[in-house]
Amino acid sequence: MPLSPAARAAHIDTPPEAGPAARHRTVAVQVGSVTVGGGAPIVVQSMTNTDTADVDATVAQVAALARAGSEIVRITVDRDEAATAVPKIRERLDRLGVGVPLVGDFHYIGHKLLEDHPAAAEALDKYRINPGNVGFKEKKERQFGAIVETALRHGKAIRIGANWGSLDQELLTSLMDANAKAERPVSARAITREAMVQSALLSAARAEEIGLPRNRIILSAKVSAVQDLIAVYRDLAQRSDYAIHLGLTEAGMGSKGLVASSAAMGILLQEGIGDTIRYSLTPEPGGDRTLEVKATQELLQTMGFRSFVPLVAACPGCGRTTSTVFQELARDIQTWISESMPEWRRQYPGVEALNVAVMGCIVNGPGESKHAHIGISLPGTGEQPTAPVFIDGRKAVTLRGPTLARDFQEIVRDYIEKRFGTRKGSVAAE
Repeated sequence: MPLSPAARAAHIDTPPEAGPAARHRTVAVQVGSVTVGGGAPIVVQSMTNTDTADVDATVAQVAALARAGSEIVRITVDRDEAATAVPKIRERLDRLGVGVPLVGDFHYIGHKLLEDHPAAAEALDKYRINPGNVGFKEKKERQFGAIVETALRHGKAIRIGANWGSLDQELLTSLMDANAKAERPVSARAITREAMVQSALLSAARAEEIGLPRNRIILSAKVSAVQDLIAVYRDLAQRSDYAIHLGLTEAGMGSKGLVASSAAMGILLQEGIGDTIRYSLTPEPGGDRTLEVKATQELLQTMGFRSFVPLVAACPGCGRTTSTVFQELARDIQTWISESMPEWRRQYPGVEALNVAVMGCIVNGPGESKHAHIGISLPGTGEQPTAPVFIDGRKAVTLRGPTLARDFQEIVRDYIEKRFGTRKGSVAAE
């Protein structure tokens, strides 16, 4: 017998409120002026692809990444010329007013470069070392220890970054041999993931034995496959409380890199795992390196973890929206907001929380516009040539005519001035 409406309502369970899981509890680490972990906001990180020995090019790219919103920037330190350039880069950035923390990326000879170039060791805010290539056989312990001791002398943090492509082969072989003798052996892939986690944790434990406190250690365990990354980081988070850096080791180019990074890190962030993240995107030849910063910000903002710029919700278009007016207006508003943000951040505290909607027809246009702080519903094919504008959920005005786009932009500008311009130094209420 079918249930009555009242009975059906009584049987409906109220789902839990949607939202991310509680953040995985990690120890806070200070990297220059930036706090990583310990419940601090998730940090946006990036890396240069210039030759670090080229001071001019590296300063320019670090500054561009910082202006785009990168809160930590990693630079390659692979030889004497690069190490010599590091303090010069730091000095030039400081003169430009770019205080973003710098991380030195060391492989193979990091111990020697840090010893031979104490000015570089002092200028960097964190050292990134890979336990898979910090040294081999009897040299490994000594060379790893030398880097940790340098970090201790200079009061620096380190990131211990295990990597699928340069994994500690001695550890991996040992685990594979033990697995082969096991009564119920698991797959080679599972053993490789375990080797990744153990490499990071064992190295961190050794760093603590040498004297580096836990609040100066960040861990990462990067792979290139989405499912492997999720599995490795879930395990790493379950087995430790170190601050964690997320990222695919080689995400790829174009939409593939964006989708892979978003899929993997979106799941982990939703589960509360990750304190600092980077999109390791392969740029187009001569492409804009800041894309990886923008992508990171968009992921964090879309998921509701942080706010960086006002969001513009726009209609995707369909057969009801054969006009391109809404597309052009959405593009122009988005471009205008992006170009205005450097000044707006100083002039209008809290403006990054603004939501704008540019919709293309009557089906969802008015409703979506009402949910935004300010929204416009443009006429679709065959609809009356009018565009109602909604402010804070209420219809405020109807626009018409050839100046519609300019008029709407003026309304947005006026709204920003009134809502955020009168509350200096505070964040506007949601």
